[in-house]
Amino acid sequence: MTNTYKHWKLESDANNILWVCFDKEDATVNTIDREVMEEFASILTELESDNTHVGVILASAKKKGFIAGADIAKFTKFKDIAEATSVLTQGQDILNRLEALKIPVVAMIDGFCLGGGLELVLACHYRVAEDSVKTRLGLPEVKLGIHPGWGGTVRLPRMIGAPQAMNLILDGHTVTGKTAAKLGFVDAAVPKRQLVHAAKYYILKKPPRHKATFTQSLTNQAIARQLLGGYIRKQVSKKISPEHYPAPFHVLDNWEHVGVEDTKAAYEREAKSCGKLFFSETCQNLVRVFFLQDRLKNLVKEKTFSPKHVHVIGAGTMGGDIAAYCALQGLTVTLQDLEPRFVAPAIKRAHSLFKDKLKEKYLIQKAMDNLIPDVEGYGIAKADVIIEAVIEDLTVKQNTFRMVESKAKPQAILATNTSSIPIDDINIALMQPERLVGIHFFNPVNKMQLVEVVQGARTSDKVMDKAIQFVRKIDRLPLPVKSSPGFLVNRILMPYLLGAVDLINEGVPKTVIDKAMREFGMPMGPIELADAVGLDVCLSVAKYLGKYYGIEVPPKLIELVEQHKLGRKTGEGFYKYDKRGKMIKPSEPAYDKPLEDISRRLVLIMLNEAFACLREGVVADGDLVDAGMVYGTGFAPFRGGPIHYAKTQGINELYQQYVQQLKARGEKLDVQQWDTTEA
Repeated sequence: MTNTYKHWKLESDANNILWVCFDKEDATVNTIDREVMEEFASILTELESDNTHVGVILASAKKKGFIAGADIAKFTKFKDIAEATSVLTQGQDILNRLEALKIPVVAMIDGFCLGGGLELVLACHYRVAEDSVKTRLGLPEVKLGIHPGWGGTVRLPRMIGAPQAMNLILDGHTVTGKTAAKLGFVDAAVPKRQLVHAAKYYILKKPPRHKATFTQSLTNQAIARQLLGGYIRKQVSKKISPEHYPAPFHVLDNWEHVGVEDTKAAYEREAKSCGKLFFSETCQNLVRVFFLQDRLKNLVKEKTFSPKHVHVIGAGTMGGDIAAYCALQGLTVTLQDLEPRFVAPAIKRAHSLFKDKLKEKYLIQKAMDNLIPDVEGYGIAKADVIIEAVIEDLTVKQNTFRMVESKAKPQAILATNTSSIPIDDINIALMQPERLVGIHFFNPVNKMQLVEVVQGARTSDKVMDKAIQFVRKIDRLPLPVKSSPGFLVNRILMPYLLGAVDLINEGVPKTVIDKAMREFGMPMGPIELADAVGLDVCLSVAKYLGKYYGIEVPPKLIELVEQHKLGRKTGEGFYKYDKRGKMIKPSEPAYDKPLEDISRRLVLIMLNEAFACLREGVVADGDLVDAGMVYGTGFAPFRGGPIHYAKTQGINELYQQYVQQLKARGEKLDVQQWDTTEA
């Protein structure tokens, strides 16, 4: 091999195996773009006439992962559908050439292997992966509003059968190397120390290549596609709408019509379908959300703070789950509450979380060892980060921090998980108020990616930076917000939830309200969400925000809390739940009015608060409002966030609709104009 390349390193070993290592120039992570693929095509040209090497091992030269997928920034700049389809077809041709090489090619996967990266390795003859929870494989393209376009929708069903392949492609989730080996699209999952040996084994021994079983092959036949296609489409439709998320339904259509055996027709249809999806509104908005996520990830200016010990005060639902999540991320965590009986349920929940996430006994035990009950609070003096998660009572929080400040290390971060109380109301209890920052998690902690990092008027910039670094260290998305009642997410969310309860008082069935918002694109309806959050929590936040913003609390909410019907956690709130916390489905009452009237009313309430947050500088700009609401509440991602949605629909037009709604209901008209310049 004579050529040198910018993004690939080639080296022959003593066994005459050629190592082709992906090392994208000026990047910490490997991503695929046109130049990378053009260079890879040149390497294939050399390999097609290579008589020297016995095989090729495809590997990564990066410390972080194998291949993260396509470079989204470059792959969304196509000028039209024809160009997008052409680029996809060229990529398919390159991978077909890889698959057709006469010498064996092994993909040695260490770390994440996603999207176009997995499509590349599916074209290799063998695949070996590290047996580690950090090694994740998947085709997550549907989360960007597209689907695999370099042969992934053809090769994977052909390799492991349609049901398992469609499960991966249509949902976009990832699996470990071990699970991939069980499914059959990885040949071996081994510990890292054996990875090189395993890769060489497949080159030197040339065992039979993986093929689908007879039963798996049958699932791709025409009759099976007709039978399975309808069933799979029905299951997918229960979760998402083809109008909101068309990509999974395109995959099903392609597979049903041409299958995977006529590869020329299948590849051609895949490329055309994906090329069109690049220009869908859903894709444009989901890509926007992807870059909003990147913005939050890149808020860390420099990594000067590397906490190892977290102390959590308060072992209730939030405190206990924060402690468990930090332990899951490898930190030493001490968990404090008044008595052992308050800590025990949190430890039990933590064990369930670790079992679900880690699977292996030794990993579960390691995580459990990270989590230490600490009723006496000995961990305060050792901790790098101290998180208060006691009840939403100002006096209790102030007293807690007086105690903490007297015991904590001078350089430790003092953080409150308050959901609504301004930081400057709490930090007056401290000798050094600049040390206090808000680190506000959302429930459920292990699923919600967003964490509000709240800066009070006295909070130092250095402490704020450290808090943001901590949030990134535990693999969460930090959203910097100014300290004001409710911060960003609860400030916008609470009027929306209370507006939904008002609709119940007006006679609209709760199931209809939830259905209307799910049809708008929310992951769950507002009444369901209130039950999930806890009606006592909703009432507490609503009363607190009411002091500042004149919010009226619906009598129905007060009534349910007084009856101790607090939602899912007590088995009954607006809905009833079984012992596992699963909703007992109520009857569907008749309702003949347009659901759009409900969703429009509730979304306009949300938009009014979003623009108020912009006016008041709660966050820096409209993009951060959108990021907060998408990742903090699940606001329909395919709409790009509330401010972006308002822009696309017409801000002034929506404002006038909101004013007309207020007039129609006889409510106060002291609403300020929505500021288009801030958006």
